[in-house]
Parts: sequence; structure tokens; C-alpha cells
Amino acid sequence: MAASTETVRAVGALQKAFVEALLRPETPVPDGVSAATQAQRVKRFNVYRNNVHASLADAVAARFPVIERLVGEEFFRAMALVFVERYPPTSPILSQYGGTFPQFVDTFEPAQDLPYLPDVARLEWARNLAYHAADEVALEISVLGTIPPEDLDDIRLRLHPATQLIHSPFPIVSIWQTNTHDEEVRPIGTDHGAECALVTRPALDVLVTELPSLSASCIAALSAGDTLGTAVRDATTQSDAFDLATTLTLLFASGAVAEIIPPVPQPNERTTL
Repeated sequence: MAASTETVRAVGALQKAFVEALLRPETPVPDGVSAATQAQRVKRFNVYRNNVHASLADAVAARFPVIERLVGEEFFRAMALVFVERYPPTSPILSQYGGTFPQFVDTFEPAQDLPYLPDVARLEWARNLAYHAADEVALEISVLGTIPPEDLDDIRLRLHPATQLIHSPFPIVSIWQTNTHDEEVRPIGTDHGAECALVTRPALDVLVTELPSLSASCIAALSAGDTLGTAVRDATTQSDAFDLATTLTLLFASGAVAEIIPPVPQPNERTTL
């Protein structure tokens, strides 16, 4: 026999209250949780609640291993638990949890002595998004040779779904690299300078590539839908040191280009099939 509408609504309300109580420590124990005494009800539910928070903190640690290495396991654990309380999950998909962590770190008072930390967190989150992005074949740079020279200025490049740019006034790529690949972390001062990270995933592995600032500016324009000619002219206006060959080599070698969109014929142009 199908459950009545009232029963379905009651069960839904109970589930909602249960989840809310799990994620919000200030929320009282929900109805339906029973024990011999009220004290036992609270104690047992708090054990379950703490386990849920600990599991979510573990998920945050899995997304941000470099942040954990930078601040230490104990500090990170305390920070992650505060984050879980302030920003509980809004989706049942655990891989989507943690997107607001960089903003949280930016305002987390005990971490203010490490001003580069939020941008390193943004880079780590970008890697998570790239890993879960849609699959698509990345183009080789040789495909540019099939474009008529007179059309190159007007083509557009559609970037791979995994592609992201992370700009920072701090050396986030260098910080991420040494804390990811080096057994003994190399000291990198904040006076090392600004860095921009190009995050891609041409196949199974997520790649992080440091970009020259002018290349980053050009790629950002391409990502926004500008034609190649417009993006190049804008970058050249900023500095005549802009190197188009280096920019395109980095872009294609990292698997960041998914499609070349040819120019749209003008109404007065004849097209042949």
C-alpha cells in the first residue's frame, strides 16, 4: 500500500530536522531520537554529530592538502571544524563540498598572518573542479596550421571545460609545487612576486602551469570569448614584450583548447561548400 501524503510529509520533515540538527550544533536533538533519559539522548546524538563533523573535516582536508601542510595538521583540523560549522554542505555530492573554503580562510582571523593562504586554497579548489570537469578531447597546436592565415585574427578558442586561471599577487604556483612535490619544502618568500596558475586536465591528470602575466591576460580574454586578434592586441597594448608563440605553446601543450571556432562569414561574403 502506498504511503499517505501526510506520512510522506512527516517523514520528510523528520529527515530535514535530523540533518539540520546534525549540521548545526546549536540545534536541539530532533524528535524521533530516543533513549532512557534526556541526557542519554543528547549524549548519543552528540557522538553521531561529532562523527559527521569529523568526516566533513576529513573531506575538506582531502581537498586542501597543501593548506594542511602549510599550517600543520592540528591547526588545519581546528580550522576545518570551524568551517564545517559555519558552512555546512548544501549538496549531497561530497566532491562539491569545500568551494567556499577559500573565502572562509580569507576571513579566518587566526590565519591572517598568512595572506597567501586563501589564493593557495583557490588553486587547490580549482584543481578539484578540473578533476571533476567534463571530459573532452584537447586539440594539438598543429591544428592552427589548417587555419587560413587571413582568418587567424578572427578565430576564437573555446577552452577545455577543466581550464581555469587563478591570479594572485603571491607566488601560489611555487608554493603549491614545493608543498606537493618536495619532501623538504623550499622556502618561498612573499617577495617572490605575483604568479598566475593555469589549471587544466587534458587527460586523467590535473596539470598546474605557471603563466607569464601577459600570457595570462591574453588567455583570460580568449576565455571571455574575444577573438585571437583582439586578445593579442590587448596584451600587446599592455607591453610589447608579449610573446604570442609562448602563449599559444603553453595553452595547447597544457591541453587547454577544446575547439577552434572559425570566423562567422559576413552577409556580403560568399561561402563555397
